[in-house]
Amino acid sequence: MTVFDLVVRSRRVVLPDGERAAAVGVTGGRIAAVGGYGERMAARVEHDLGGLVLLPGLVDAHVHVNEPGRTEWEGFDSATRAAGAGGVTTIVDMPLNSVPPTVTVAALDAKRAAARGRCHVDTALWGGAVPAHLPELPELLAAGVPGAKCFLLDSGVPEFPPLDDDGLRTALRAAERAGAVILVHAEDAGLIGDCSGPGFAGFLASRPGAAEARAVERVIAACAATGGRAHIVHLSSAEALPALARARAAGVPVTAETCPHYLYFSAEEVPDGATPFKCCPPIRSAADRDALWAALADGTIDQVVSDHSPCTPELKRLDTGDFGAAWGGIAGVQLALPVVWTAARERGLPLSRLAAWMAAAPARLAGLAAKGAIRVGADADLVAFDPDAEFTVDPARLHHRHPVTPYAGRRLAGLVRTTWLRGAVVDGRTPRGRLIEEVRRR
Repeated sequence: MTVFDLVVRSRRVVLPDGERAAAVGVTGGRIAAVGGYGERMAARVEHDLGGLVLLPGLVDAHVHVNEPGRTEWEGFDSATRAAGAGGVTTIVDMPLNSVPPTVTVAALDAKRAAARGRCHVDTALWGGAVPAHLPELPELLAAGVPGAKCFLLDSGVPEFPPLDDDGLRTALRAAERAGAVILVHAEDAGLIGDCSGPGFAGFLASRPGAAEARAVERVIAACAATGGRAHIVHLSSAEALPALARARAAGVPVTAETCPHYLYFSAEEVPDGATPFKCCPPIRSAADRDALWAALADGTIDQVVSDHSPCTPELKRLDTGDFGAAWGGIAGVQLALPVVWTAARERGLPLSRLAAWMAAAPARLAGLAAKGAIRVGADADLVAFDPDAEFTVDPARLHHRHPVTPYAGRRLAGLVRTTWLRGAVVDGRTPRGRLIEEVRRR
């Protein structure tokens, strides 16, 4: 009889074809068997979770680690510790706000050097596309990144300037030749206004939903013209959804994500001066939130990622509450799963949908063939999750570098009891994460 390194049993295992009672056998860090809950499976270590849910490890394909260069904002050690505590077993790091940004092979090498030996979960890296280094983009894509991110307006940091429409098409052509994807921060600069002071309504008005809608239409046109594949990051506006749905139905190679904060909060509940809520694009109305949920349900949006984007407390302007001056970003990698589950269960949605949105789809986007699902041959990235347990968010118990969060004091549903990375428990002390330097291209 085969003796597995690890067997985990649960009456509620979320598999690619749905939820059922099962036992998962692990050998050499990979899933070697998926059998019945009561099936005899010899193991060196065995856990019976009973009624706890066994989920695939989440894949968060939108995390700003900021190391090297702005490690005082965040770093690989703290960001990946937070990820593991939240049931995320793989992150894909964004090319900004590190210094240098990951826009050349040399910068990619520097980022890899900073990450090695510091990661508590497996980590891949996106590249970046900026005007001055577009000629080098093919070389960067060939160096092992799954794709590159660009902005269509000011990114907020001077070392990562935006692309115009010609630059976007150049990047998409390079991605098409490489079988890669271009990630796009899609807001149209021509529709962005000025903002200052503590009023959230003024900040929201300065970045209207129409700015997202116009930018998404530009991306769709560029994809149709080049055949290149684009992915819209952190979509928040209902106004952008009709064009996106039409494009996807027509076979234009464009996908989109949204984020937990857009699915949980609404603009109507954000207090003036509460800059921990600032992100770009902004949290929008309850009607926008409902439209995002509907777009997830019908497949117009196919994934949910954190857009974990921390900074120092000083940059959040907590003293003045000035939305215009504060850094725009929410640090949420540790809380993404319970935040989304809290909102999803209120809508009667099962955990299998969350596994599709938060594990399988991000893994597919980033070319991580061994991630995102409980199936034979995949990495044994597993999460024991208690969907009925509730907790109140205490910022002091979060693992990202600075305890600033708009979720402080919120009552959330769902506790991560154990996270396994390739069959080993993620304990937050020993960094067992691997740096993923090669991905599978389409």
